[in-house]
Amino acid sequence: MLGFNFVAFRYVCILFIFVFLSAELDSFAQSIGQVSGQVLDGQSGEPLPGAAIYWENQPTKGTVTDVNGFFSFPVEPLPNSLKISFLGYEAVRRSFNKKDELAELKFFLSPNEMNLSEVVVSERREDYNVKSTAIGKSEISGDELRRIPALFGEVDLLRGIQLLPGVNTAGEGTTGLFVRGGSSDQNLIQIDGAPIYNPSHFFGFFSVFNPDAISDVALYKGNIPANFGGRASSLVDISLKEGNTQKLKGDGGIGSISSRITVDGPLFSDDASFLISARRTYADVFLGLSSNESLRENQLYFYDLSGKLMWRKGEKNKFTFSTYYGSDFLGLSEQFGLGWNNWINSFNWDRQINDKLFLDVTAYYSFYKYKITVSDEDNGFDWSNYFSETGGKIAFTYLPEDDTELKFGMHSQLYYFAPVDLQFSNDENLLPFESTTRIGFQNSFFIAGKSEVSEKLSVEAGLRWSAYQQIGNGTNYLYEGGEPTGDAAISDTLNYSFGERMKFFDGLEPRVAFRYLLTDGLALKGSYNRNYQYIQVASNSSAGLPIDRWIPAGKYIEPIRSDQVSLGLFKNLNDNRWELSLEGYYRDFRNIIDLKQDANVLFKDNVETEILTGDGWAYGLEFMLRKNIGKTTGWLSYTWSRVYRQIEGINMDLPYNPRYDRPHDLSLVLTHQLNERLSFSGTFVYTTGVAVTFPVGSYVLDNQRIPLYDAYRNNSRFPDYHRMDLSLTLKNKDKGRWWKGSWNFSVYNAYGRKNPFSYQFSVIKNNDINFDSSEGIPVVSQRPGVVKTYLFGILPSVTYNFTF
Repeated sequence: MLGFNFVAFRYVCILFIFVFLSAELDSFAQSIGQVSGQVLDGQSGEPLPGAAIYWENQPTKGTVTDVNGFFSFPVEPLPNSLKISFLGYEAVRRSFNKKDELAELKFFLSPNEMNLSEVVVSERREDYNVKSTAIGKSEISGDELRRIPALFGEVDLLRGIQLLPGVNTAGEGTTGLFVRGGSSDQNLIQIDGAPIYNPSHFFGFFSVFNPDAISDVALYKGNIPANFGGRASSLVDISLKEGNTQKLKGDGGIGSISSRITVDGPLFSDDASFLISARRTYADVFLGLSSNESLRENQLYFYDLSGKLMWRKGEKNKFTFSTYYGSDFLGLSEQFGLGWNNWINSFNWDRQINDKLFLDVTAYYSFYKYKITVSDEDNGFDWSNYFSETGGKIAFTYLPEDDTELKFGMHSQLYYFAPVDLQFSNDENLLPFESTTRIGFQNSFFIAGKSEVSEKLSVEAGLRWSAYQQIGNGTNYLYEGGEPTGDAAISDTLNYSFGERMKFFDGLEPRVAFRYLLTDGLALKGSYNRNYQYIQVASNSSAGLPIDRWIPAGKYIEPIRSDQVSLGLFKNLNDNRWELSLEGYYRDFRNIIDLKQDANVLFKDNVETEILTGDGWAYGLEFMLRKNIGKTTGWLSYTWSRVYRQIEGINMDLPYNPRYDRPHDLSLVLTHQLNERLSFSGTFVYTTGVAVTFPVGSYVLDNQRIPLYDAYRNNSRFPDYHRMDLSLTLKNKDKGRWWKGSWNFSVYNAYGRKNPFSYQFSVIKNNDINFDSSEGIPVVSQRPGVVKTYLFGILPSVTYNFTF
């Protein structure tokens, strides 16, 4: 219990400091020399992050707004004028003569009424690619997502991210992300600050994010800010829309297999808003209409609900509450059922303490559950499991000068891994099985700063200290020989009471990045990142399954440590209309896990006996050419990369490639606005085939041909994967009407490429009939063969989208 007492004491101290700062700093020197305020969308009232604001007489004296649209920087001699601009919006200019006119400013920008040659799809500063210190960061707006051709008419966030450089997939029909050599569990995917543990519907065919409810998405492949941590590979930071504070509006769509609707608007006053979003498939309805009786008895569906409330209290406080619930179910007749659920909630409080100091408080709860049911009188069973994460974060942002920013705070997380509950239908033959509860507690403290050292050099540096402890109730097993090898017997059991420390890990996570302007439109950037990850997935499938088992660090499994260095050139062309980048990286992994051959991780409590631990490394080059403005927009990306693992006990202890090692990855995304009503988009992808283990031969046992494998893992590859998707959007003639609609026609895999989804090694019957020499019985001859399964051919879809 000592661990909990110390943690409680630290919380009391931090709470005291927080209360003191909130009470005292509000009246402390209202920064006579600072101008501060907020920039908002004039139609919806939502904040505009990344808007540029500067003194018109001195354009170099300015700043950009933060994620909540706030800004603060020094006052220049008056009279003077402020100019506020944001890509895709009309610039605003306001004059000031006295300092008392600068208090609590609020600017509302109106979207541009642009002609077709000025279509804008990016919502960031036009020179952000060159001027920022961001390296290994990619952003996608909601508008860009909706322009990408859809699978089954369903626009998908994670599929859009897969088109970015440095991001691989595990195969056809999956939304798992494999970023710069990391596995899919090494990505922190969060919605408004709350992590989500299974971001997929339909076994990975769709992600859980309704695109109509998404404001923006940022992917950090490197240079992850110090205020984020807990994963070794990447961060996917997703923000939900806040809701329109000016008027009630809605949008949605009716697609081939699903429909969706989002409604948002003011709540009581223009200081509060709400957003509600819902989506559901009707694949189960189609199954019920089938003429095949066995299909009619099946069930297959998913649905999700999203919501967000926002309230601004005065000019200095903003509160938001976000929630998400998603559910999937697959039922095969009445014999088998598989279901899984995500439920997350997050609360956020943003406060401007004074002109230089800002506070951000976040509390969240994330829950994931899955269940398998097999109905059989003799061999049926119910298998279920759930786990949750409860956390809180306090972050202060201090702006001492217009070119300097300091951020500091703490983050606490409580992991609860419930025991696996397995109940058999026939209690006479099998005993119920229940695994051990696992609880983990993690504290992190961080500090980070960035500064414009000179006109050419900008530096960003941070340090994060994370500490993790596994605590009781819990059990540790001791093994003969000291290590949990496959054949080692349990020699003793150590039981721990509630709150008792079972194992402790900690580590420093330095983060540093720089940007040096070689010319006004060309920058050299570099970064170094270290990340620790204290929970990992043990899975028999690299693609990710709903029943994957999360394993916390403990007595026999140490946390992952990831170190990455990256260096890149960034160039803007043609008055910032084109962005060009070339990045190289090297990443080193320590203490990553993989499974033994034929491992059993689902029905075993001491799962450490099925796991092997080792190291890994990855390196690559990423190229991207992007166009954000004009009738034609999109990007071309190419990645050359290699990924290796070396784990004792696998592949004869030699390095091997994981499934998602795909050396060549090319993506092309294009959107063309033909006229005011008609737009066209297309994507093309080409990647090296995934690495797989093929049998080296076969043998016959009891008249069955059995594949024979050697000791080498992933010694072969699928054929190279390539696919083209096309989309056409036609807007209705409804200008000036309250209801606006459009039709989207998409074709997935337009030229019908047969990309293998799986290979099955079995026997193929010949037409030749021989006779058994001893008994004269006719026998159909057989030979070894391979059966290839292709998931999708040419797949058209139609979606009607609407707004009101």
